[in-house]
Amino acid sequence: MRMLYIAAAAALALSACSERTEENAAATAENAGDTVASAASDTAANADAAADATTDAAKDAAANADAAADTAARKTDAAADAASRTQ
Repeated sequence: MRMLYIAAAAALALSACSERTEENAAATAENAGDTVASAASDTAANADAAADATTDAAKDAAANADAAADTAARKTDAAADAASRTQ
């Protein structure tokens, strides 16, 4: 009879442990899902920021190229004027 009580107690302890393990596994899975969702959100925000920065850099580069072309045109005109005065 004593052995029956010990076996019953062991079975109860095992089932309690198993339930706790199940709950912990569910909590871990939920936390992992939250972490993945957060990382995906951060990645999307970083991608948007990078796209905005790239767009701004392209606009700045276009403006700089336009300014350089204007400077080259002015210098070409100035050189042509100077050449015509020396002839």
